[in-house]
Amino acid sequence: MIRNPSLQVPATHLAVTGVIDQGCEFEGKLCFQGTVRISGTFRGEIYTPDTLIIGEGARVNAQIDAGTVVISGEVTGSIKAKHRVEIHQPAVFRGDILTPSLKVDEGVIFEGSSKMVHSPHVPAASFLSEKQT
Repeated sequence: MIRNPSLQVPATHLAVTGVIDQGCEFEGKLCFQGTVRISGTFRGEIYTPDTLIIGEGARVNAQIDAGTVVISGEVTGSIKAKHRVEIHQPAVFRGDILTPSLKVDEGVIFEGSSKMVHSPHVPAASFLSEKQT
């Protein structure tokens, strides 16, 4: 099988710029640039034009709007990804995915729907950039 290296993003080789580690819980809106790894518990909304990694053991219940999402933990919610979504074992995903590229490893639990679109999705503007009145 011929693979396109530009489509491969091994989670272990990404420079992580932020972490919500095991034992941490966060609820609310998370907006960032770069790569963030969640290994703890997160509830809310996530916005990034870049990469979100949900590590093994993480529990995320969120609306996610990102460039790339790599999942090894448990996610419930919806994902809109501009580039791709990768779901690796032992992940559990419940929800809806909208992305041009989807990779689901054998052994992953996927309960929901996926739609692969050819037109690029532009992540929603950060709530931090809204004018305060």
